[in-house]
Amino acid sequence: MSLTEIVRLDGYIQSTYMAVYPDKLMLLDGCCRADVPMVLDYIQTKLKRPLTDLKVVVVTHMHPDHAGGANALRRATGCLLVSADKDKQWYAGIGGHTMHLIDIALAHFVANRKQRPRKLLWYPAYLKPDVRVKDKDRIPSFEDWQVLETPGHTDRDLSLFHTPTRQVYTADLIIKLRHKFVAPFPVHYPKAYVDSLQKIKDLNPSNVMMAHGCELVIDQQTFDALIERAPKKPRTIKDTIKHKIKGGKGTVKDY
Repeated sequence: MSLTEIVRLDGYIQSTYMAVYPDKLMLLDGCCRADVPMVLDYIQTKLKRPLTDLKVVVVTHMHPDHAGGANALRRATGCLLVSADKDKQWYAGIGGHTMHLIDIALAHFVANRKQRPRKLLWYPAYLKPDVRVKDKDRIPSFEDWQVLETPGHTDRDLSLFHTPTRQVYTADLIIKLRHKFVAPFPVHYPKAYVDSLQKIKDLNPSNVMMAHGCELVIDQQTFDALIERAPKKPRTIKDTIKHKIKGGKGTVKDY
């Protein structure tokens, strides 16, 4: 059956999108742990559907506002978790676990800045997806959605392209802050990030759904400006600290 609509849910610190079909539902990202009750209530109360209608939750990358609710949603609904086909966990090793703690702290920082009440955001650092996907793969049971690998923010970022309507969900590839578009923080792989922006630009999408922002038409000139202003070097917590030590003004804007 064809897509009925894509709804945007106001998550704890991000927008979360749900693809609604007459017989099934797909969450385009794994949201925050704090968002799980809201998502389940929306399915049951607003859509008046059983929780088992949620068939797939995609995890575009492992940050707290994209993976934090995934395991809890799987337990509650029996959905499949779909994520990037990577041999190594993003938060692997001692350094990875440290980064996991830092990323949760950053999520709390963003929530505080948004004046959100403090909530529990802890979630497992390791993800065991039911389905691993690569570039150009189709989502199981949702074959009208194509996976696009769009790394840069991390090494495993995914975007999701609804081919019939040419709408694309780009997760954290593009951030909308007030009246301007900016790169996310962090950017671990700047060259890959530029390539990912170019990939989305080349799609000429009808609509771009952003996790930090909303759904908007982004014209070619705006994509060109984003590519021009994209970080030329990695922009991470470590690099920001080094910059501050040297007397710079590093900033943390958003995920």
